[in-house]
Amino acid sequence: MAEGSNSGGGNAGLAFIVGALLVVVAVLAFFMFSGGMTQKKKVDVDISATAPKLPDAPKTPEAPAPKPAG
Repeated sequence: MAEGSNSGGGNAGLAFIVGALLVVVAVLAFFMFSGGMTQKKKVDVDISATAPKLPDAPKTPEAPAPKPAG
């Protein structure tokens, strides 16, 4: 007993939806991985800093201190 033939119209609609989703994914991937259509800005940062001058260390005695008598 034959049920009747389907024309396959549902498959064409499904293929159209899948194709549209692939195009959307490709466009999103382009914008995410390449930065989209924005122009890349070149930033030149030139920093010059001098180190602060530290105070001099305390001077050490020339001769050892005398021993206490006793």
